[in-house]
Amino acid sequence: MKYDQIAKELFEAIGGKENLSALAHCATRLRLVLHDESKVNQEALDKMDAVKGTFSTGGQFQIILGAGLVNNVYHELARLTGLQEMSTTDVKDAGAKRLNPLQRFVKLLSDIFVPIIPAIVAGGLLMGINNILIAKDLIFEGKSLIEAYPEISDLAALINTFANAAFVFLPILIGFSATQRFGGNPYLGAALGMLMVHPDLLNGYDYGSALTSGSIPAWNIFGMEIEKVGYQGTVLPVLAASFILAKTEQFLRKYIPSALANLLTPLFTIFITGILTFTAVGPLTRLAGNVLTDGLVWLYDTAGVIGGALFGLGYAPIVITGMHHSFIAVETQLLADFVKTGGTFIFPVAAMSNVAQGAATLAVFLMTKDKKVKGIASAAGISAVLGITEPAMFGVNLKLRYPFIAAIIGASVSTAFITIYKVKAVALGAAGLPGIISIRPDSIVPYVIGMVISFVVTSVMTIILAKRAAKKAAQ
Repeated sequence: MKYDQIAKELFEAIGGKENLSALAHCATRLRLVLHDESKVNQEALDKMDAVKGTFSTGGQFQIILGAGLVNNVYHELARLTGLQEMSTTDVKDAGAKRLNPLQRFVKLLSDIFVPIIPAIVAGGLLMGINNILIAKDLIFEGKSLIEAYPEISDLAALINTFANAAFVFLPILIGFSATQRFGGNPYLGAALGMLMVHPDLLNGYDYGSALTSGSIPAWNIFGMEIEKVGYQGTVLPVLAASFILAKTEQFLRKYIPSALANLLTPLFTIFITGILTFTAVGPLTRLAGNVLTDGLVWLYDTAGVIGGALFGLGYAPIVITGMHHSFIAVETQLLADFVKTGGTFIFPVAAMSNVAQGAATLAVFLMTKDKKVKGIASAAGISAVLGITEPAMFGVNLKLRYPFIAAIIGASVSTAFITIYKVKAVALGAAGLPGIISIRPDSIVPYVIGMVISFVVTSVMTIILAKRAAKKAAQ
């Protein structure tokens, strides 16, 4: 394969050197930042055998080439353009400059929460295992596993402790990640998170009952009472506090002499931010977070089938805009407040949508006679069913249009079904077939049925719409 020829064709199709701002690659894709994406010759790219698909997201124009090929083409393209090698992070930063304010906000949330997802996933999956052990009627009628086998009760208790750790101390994880993203010292952010879940404080999960009974402890500072309440399992308070901490630190470093900076800057940063957190920022954002969580749970519980159908219909279009990254913060709050919410309903909706995109792509694979489309669709369809939809959505479904329409219809029908059974997840993960392990035990059966509905409805709709498209083309 002539990598230099492929690179030359790509070089011409993207508008040449004057249209290219930054260049990098990941395992399968070229990641480009272009000055003007309207100058891209999309038709030329589509005709190239080496190109498996293209899409634009986060200020980057990405070209899917496949593992192995992308490395060699990248080096040839870098030689042609004269651009120095850049990391994907560098390209992300360059692409972010082209985003509008809303897109930048979504990217900000993504940058904060994506690094801590592994800890949340681990805790959530352990929670799922614990739920299987304590759920009645799941395996034995009228009994749970630990009731049937009392000798494993301590194992369940140990797993429960491991599962809760990430959510009980969630402010520490978010404090570290958010402060780093806001430009502050991440270890001061972690210390702030520790302060917000200190054992001397009333546990945040007990705040409601203490408020009802009027037994909330408080500090009395010069006649002002400050509630001694922790922020276990919260998201908004620590996000706001981390922002204030980072900006306070940056401000102090400008005015404190360098000789005293390492001594006084951390001291005043933590003290000032801590006072603001417990007097104003924390209580206000705790209230806002509770309103948000209660509102989402109410909407899910009351909107019923119609609400579920609309969410399923709109999920894939939301993914196209990149706005789905903002759901990470919401899902984290829903999972952290598991006792009240029972888990997150967004993850199952995402799974229904992903399976639908995969089903549509696989249906195209079976029907098309175009060898290039067939090659892309086979791998992309399987990938989507397993939870990674970009190759299927951008490489096949959106280009042909009718598979995408069929997919959002299938997602809408299946999401309406799982809404009836209040399907929820106790962890984040791959939203698709592997997502079964993230689902609450009492929701597993309707979740699986929902995936079957999503796959079947989408496949049938894809075939119907494909025949209509063929008839119109023939006329």
